[in-house]
Amino acid sequence: MKISARNRLKGKVVEVTKGATTAHVRIDIGNGSIVTSSITNEAVDELGLTVGATAYAVIKASDVMVAVD
Repeated sequence: MKISARNRLKGKVVEVTKGATTAHVRIDIGNGSIVTSSITNEAVDELGLTVGATAYAVIKASDVMVAVD
């Protein structure tokens, strides 16, 4: 896989929950951190995402906001 994005987090798929059109994919990136993404059901099928599969969370954003309590 070649991609220009530098914000890639490698992990294992721990849950795939399909809805009517959109799925939530949870990826364990280690140290107790889980990243959740909403993608189409079609994308889940095309990528062959299943629990236990290795996957990357690729983050593309122009801004990252930080907050504290």
